[in-house]
Formats: sequence, C-alpha cells, structure tokens
Amino acid sequence: MQSLVAFLKGLGAARLAAMVAVTAALIGFFAFVILRVTTPQLTTLFTDLSVEDSSAIVKELERQAIPFELRNDGAVIMVPKDKVMRLRMKLAEGGMPKGGGVGYEIFDKSDALGTTSFVQNINHLRALEGELARTIRAIDRIQAARVHLVLPERPLFSRETPEPSASIVVRVRGTLEPQQIRAIRHVVASAVNGLKPQRVSIVDEAGQLLADGATSDADNAVGDERRAAFEKRMRKQVEDIVSSVVGQGRARVQLSADFDYNKITQTSDKFDPEGRVLRSSQTREESSLSADNSGQVTVNNELPGNQNQDNAARARDQSKKSEETNNYEISRTTKTEVTEAGRVNRISVAVLVDGSYAKNEKGEMVYQDRPKEQLDRIAALVRSAIGFDQKRGDQVEVVNLRFAEAPSVTPLNEPTGFLGMLQFTKDDVMYVIELGVMMLLGLVVLFMVIRPLVKRILANEVVPGRAEASVPALADASAQAGSEGGQGQALLTGGGAAHMIDVAQIQGQVHAQAVNRVGELAERNPNETVSIVRQWLTEPAET
Repeated sequence: MQSLVAFLKGLGAARLAAMVAVTAALIGFFAFVILRVTTPQLTTLFTDLSVEDSSAIVKELERQAIPFELRNDGAVIMVPKDKVMRLRMKLAEGGMPKGGGVGYEIFDKSDALGTTSFVQNINHLRALEGELARTIRAIDRIQAARVHLVLPERPLFSRETPEPSASIVVRVRGTLEPQQIRAIRHVVASAVNGLKPQRVSIVDEAGQLLADGATSDADNAVGDERRAAFEKRMRKQVEDIVSSVVGQGRARVQLSADFDYNKITQTSDKFDPEGRVLRSSQTREESSLSADNSGQVTVNNELPGNQNQDNAARARDQSKKSEETNNYEISRTTKTEVTEAGRVNRISVAVLVDGSYAKNEKGEMVYQDRPKEQLDRIAALVRSAIGFDQKRGDQVEVVNLRFAEAPSVTPLNEPTGFLGMLQFTKDDVMYVIELGVMMLLGLVVLFMVIRPLVKRILANEVVPGRAEASVPALADASAQAGSEGGQGQALLTGGGAAHMIDVAQIQGQVHAQAVNRVGELAERNPNETVSIVRQWLTEPAET
C-alpha cells in the first residue's frame, strides 16, 4: 500500500485526474457498446394505429413492463422481437386494437334496462358501420375506411319500402383494382338487409369517385373484368409457349379481344312437308230403302196376297253412302336459341421475339436474326393456342426485332449445403451490420484515442527544474568528451550513457526512461544537440 500511495503521489494531481477521466470515458464507452449490443432487437407490433388504440396499447405495455418504442407520431409501436406473437395474442384477448371504430362490443357494457329503443337502434347502426369498416380495412392496399349506412324505415300506410344505401370513404396505398371495388360493394350489400350493390358508393381520400352506384357502371365493370381475365389467360398461354422456344424473357406478347355483350334470344319453327304422319281416321257408311205407294193407306194394301205387292216391290228405291275422313300432321320443329353476353368477335395477337445471340472469335455476344421458317412455326403455335378462326377476322403477327438490352446469361448460384440452410432475413442482416459497426468503432476508439492518451499519461516528462539540475552533469560529460560534435554524439548515443548518470545526484527524479528518450532525441538530431550543449557551456553561471 505504501508503494502504491508513493506511486500515486509521484504521478501528480494532473496525471491522476487525467487517468481517472480516461478511465471513466473508457468505461462509459464500452458500457454504451455493451448495452447497445445486448439491447433486444425491436420489430413492429402494430402499424397505422389511431390515437385511442395507441394509448390503450402503450398503457398495457407499461403495465407489463415491456420496453417499447413509438414511431410515426404513435402510429407504429415497436417491441422486442421475441415477444411480438405473445403480445399480439394477449392484446387480441383484450380486444385491442379496436381499429378506431366502435363494433358490437358497444353492447357489452351497456345497461339495457335504462336504454330506449331509439338509442338501441343508433347503437346497432354504429356497431354495424364499425364492423363493416374493420372488414374493409382487412383488404390489401386499404389503410383506413369509414362507412355510412342509411337504413330508412317504412312509413305507415305506405305500399313501397325505401331502399337502403351506403357510402364508403377509404384511404388507400396506391390504386384499387376494379375487382377490389366490386368486392367491397358486394361485402357491404351482403351484410345489410335489403341493400343492393348498385346502391353503394365508394370515394377515396382524394375525393375521386370509385363507384357511383349506377347499374350500367356495374355491368360495364363486369364486362371489362371478364375481358381482362380472358386476355390475361390467353396472353399467359401464348407467352409460355413462345418462351419455351425463344427463351425466358425473350418474347413480348400483346393480345386484344373484341367482345360482344349483347344477349340474343332467337326462336324458329321448321315444317317438313315430306314428313306426314296420320293423326286420326274416321269412316262412316249409310244405307236406305224406300217404296213408292203414293202415300195411300188402304185395306187392300195391307192384306196379304195383295195384287199390287209385286208392283210395289219393284217400285222400292235402295241407296248406300260411305264416308271416310283422315287427318294428317306435318312434321314441325321449334328451336329456341339464347346467346349469352360475352361472345368473342375477334382476337388480335402481336408477338415480338428477340433474335439469337452467339459468341464470335473474340468472345463477344453477336446478335443474329431468327430465320423465317422459325417465325412461321411460332406463328402456327400461336394460332393453335388462341383458337384461330379466320372467318371471324382473327389476326396473328410475329415479328423479330432486337431488344434494347441483351439478355443476361449470368446464372444465379443459390447457396447449397450449410449456407443454404442459413436463410437470413433483412432484419438479421441489418443487426449483424450494426454489431460490426459498433465493434469497429470500439476498436478505432481504443487504438486511436485511448491508447495514445494512456501512453502520454504514463510517459515520464522532464520537468524544467529537473532538466536544469541535469545541466551540470551533461556539461561535465560534454567537457570530458571534448568540444567536438562527434565526441558529443558518441557520449549521448552510447549504450551506457544512461547508466553513467548517477540517479542520486539528481535526487532520484530522473528515470532511466527519460534519459533514454533524451538519448534518442540526440541520436536523431546530433547537430542540434551539440549546438545546445555548446550554448549551455558558453552561458554564464547563475549565482
């Protein structure tokens, strides 16, 4: 302890304070690096939160003593990565986040006994609008949504019931596709009793009308969607078959289809006179016998053996009549044809293919046009793929032109084995880079700042008073060696110069290290050293 205390006293107050400051700075720096490295990696818990949801989630995180970070004015909450899933399930159990709207949970804590029917109806409408807004926000590209429902009541003594309507305001990222707009309208219409999709209007945050509720607009949207789906499917088929011939990314296909959306119903009757069929047959026969007795009724005419009997028999008139009726049916064919909307009237296809590339003697890629026979075969494949019909005016054009950029032939070597199993995410890569930067910064501070400071503090410096005390010794040494520059340099640069100085004569304040440093300076600058010694010798002695 005495030696330690003596060593500390020998350092002096200034050196001791500098050493304490450097030690404190070093401890603080490495503490910061260790805390920064050991801090858990934060990831997103929820995004696009409202002020109410953000405050409720922050209160719950503070109650659980979980570190978090707020970004984007509280709309984004960051938490440790290893606790994200547990926190989401825990918050979902408590009904958070609510999505900035009121849902059916409005009835959970309400007092039904003291609530009027008007308030119950208003709460039901609010809950329905809130639930629909949450459902719409679940669709991709939609950040926020607000739903307004109009559910009119049927007036008394009215035969007609007013139709409900709805208006939706959405905030989107990018642009909504037509099928997404139709999906929103149908979802809202299906959730509200009596609401038709045509009665739903949709507006974005910029005030642009996405759906105005017109029936014709809906029909046109269906037709355009059907045509777009048909063109996309046919284009993909053509690209697949052409790319298999010319290579992936070496062909461009544009396909246009002309659709007829008119619905036609046609009924026709056809009669075949040769195809007769007996439907019914009727035969009728009549026979009659009459005698001419002049209409007289006498006793003689009634007596047997009358003399006028033979004459009467000859006078009788006998007739016979036969009648036959046949009914025939002519063969008849009734045909009703219904042609649905969406018939393809014509298809036009334009195929652009790149040429082939080959290496020349210099190893450079040289462009070559494709032969006409190959283009004709590609055109035949395209006609077969689209169901080419010349009668309806289909067109197919295959053109060979050089693309603006040559295809890249560098293969993508995917890592295999152990490296293939290490699938780093973007967060992992950024975390490793951050650790590397912190370690590099620590090394730079250690070697470039702290190490020179420590060496400078621990290095012994010659005090001016002590240097003056050493002047007689240097003068005596230089006088004994002579006034020649070479002799002075030999004395100062000699290996035993430090041992020749008696430490006791300078009161033990000059260490061997300081003397060695003086020797090194004299060795580097011999002329300046000799001149300084001579100047000391010529100066008058102080009394």
